[in-house]
Parts: sequence; C-alpha cells; structure tokens
Amino acid sequence: MKLARWIYLAAALYGLAILIPGLFLEARVDPSGALLAHPEFYYGFYGSALAWQVAFLLIASDPVRFRPLMPVTFLEKLAFPASNIALYAMGRMTIDGPFIGGLIDLALCALFVVAWLKTPRAAPAAP
Repeated sequence: MKLARWIYLAAALYGLAILIPGLFLEARVDPSGALLAHPEFYYGFYGSALAWQVAFLLIASDPVRFRPLMPVTFLEKLAFPASNIALYAMGRMTIDGPFIGGLIDLALCALFVVAWLKTPRAAPAAP
C-alpha cells in the first residue's frame, strides 16, 4: 500500500508542477493568437488535467479504498502518449518536448498498473 501511495503522490506532484505554469503561458505558447483560435480548449485541457492531479492525491490518501478508480487512471495516462504516437506515425509530430512528455505519462501508466496490482482489494463490509 505504501508503494501505491508514493506512486500516486509523486504523479500528482509532478503533474501539478508541470501543469500549473501552463495556465499562465498562453501568450508564450501562441504569441500571435493564431494557433489558439479556441482558447477554451487550452484552458479546458489544463482544468481537466489539474482535476486528475486532485484525483491522484485522493487515491494516494487511501489506495485500498480508491483501488477501483485506479484502472481509470490508466486511461488518463494513456491518452496523451497514444495520441502522440498516432500523430508521429502520421508525420504530424516530431520527437521533441511534448512527445517526451507523452513517454513520461506512459511510464507513469506502467507505475499505476504496478500500484493497482500491489494494492489489496478492500475487505467486504461486515454484516
């Protein structure tokens, strides 16, 4: 159970450290304003991703209780690398910062699977 706590806590802290600055970098990402014609997607992504960091903190607080939520976190961590790999295969992405970020998410997904496998199921409630 300690392993799951540490894995989910580390993932949440890493995610918060990576994501929070992005909320304030729209002007650097798209100084001309041409790429982000729909800034709601930019801020929606950050809001959704930050919400998942809170979920990781919740799981870290009690891995046995929140074990049923862990498989959903696999999907959260697979979405970014899967899309990066598909975009790279289509020639629409290069192997640079965002692609490497996707590989980090893939590694975190593997750690989430390990945490899930190592976390015991909750005991059934007593009658």
